[in-house]
Amino acid sequence: MKKLSDIQDAVVGCTRCTRLVHHREAIARTKRRMYMDWDYWGRPIPSFGDPGARLLIVGLAPAAHGANRTGRMFTGDSSADFLFTTLYEVGFASSPVSCRRDDGMVLNGAYITAVARCAPPDNKPLRGELTNCRPYLIDELSALTKVEVVIALGKIAFDVLLSIYRDAGLGVPSPSPKFGHGASYELTDVTLMASYHPSRQNTQTGRLTQGMFSDVFYRAQELLS
Repeated sequence: MKKLSDIQDAVVGCTRCTRLVHHREAIARTKRRMYMDWDYWGRPIPSFGDPGARLLIVGLAPAAHGANRTGRMFTGDSSADFLFTTLYEVGFASSPVSCRRDDGMVLNGAYITAVARCAPPDNKPLRGELTNCRPYLIDELSALTKVEVVIALGKIAFDVLLSIYRDAGLGVPSPSPKFGHGASYELTDVTLMASYHPSRQNTQTGRLTQGMFSDVFYRAQELLS
C-alpha cells in the first residue's frame, strides 16, 4: 500500500496529459487580472485532509483560477466558499473560508480529492484524462483505510467511483446505482452518496442551495455516528 504523501508527490509531478499540462501552465502565465500579484501553482493539485478520515469527498477537477492558482483542492473560488461553509457548519473543517494553502485550514475526519488533478479547459476533462488520473484515486482509496462514507460531487465523480468500486468487487448492486442529489447506496465497505457539484452554474441558478448541500453532509455525519 502506498503512503498518502507518496501518492501526492506523484500527483504533483504528473505530466501524463499533454492538453492539461499546456492549459494549466498557460493559465498560470496569463493569470486573471484580479490575481496578477499571485504566483500561480500551475501544476496538478494534491489532495488534502485528515489521513484518518472517515468521510471522503470527491470532486471533479481543479478550477483554473481556484486550485490551479492556490495549489490546494477546493481553495480560492466560489465552489470552495460553498463547500467549506458547509464543512465548517457540520464540523468537518476548522474554518468556513478556504482561500490559500497556507491559511491554516484543518479538516477533521474528512479528506478531499478529485477524479482529475489538473484544471481542464471549460472545466471538462476528457475521458482519457480521467483514465490517466484514475490510478491516483485508486491508490488513495486504498490508503484511506478508515473511510466509511464517500460523497461524490457531480455525476462524473459518481460514475468514476462506481467504476472503481465495481472493478474492485465492492458490492455495486445491479442495476447500477443512478446519480441523483441526495442519493445514497450501501456498498460492501462504504456508503456512496451523491450531491450536485457546488459549481457556480449550479449554485447561482438555484439548482443547488446551501441547505440542499448541507443536508447531504448532515446525513453523512449521521451515518458516521
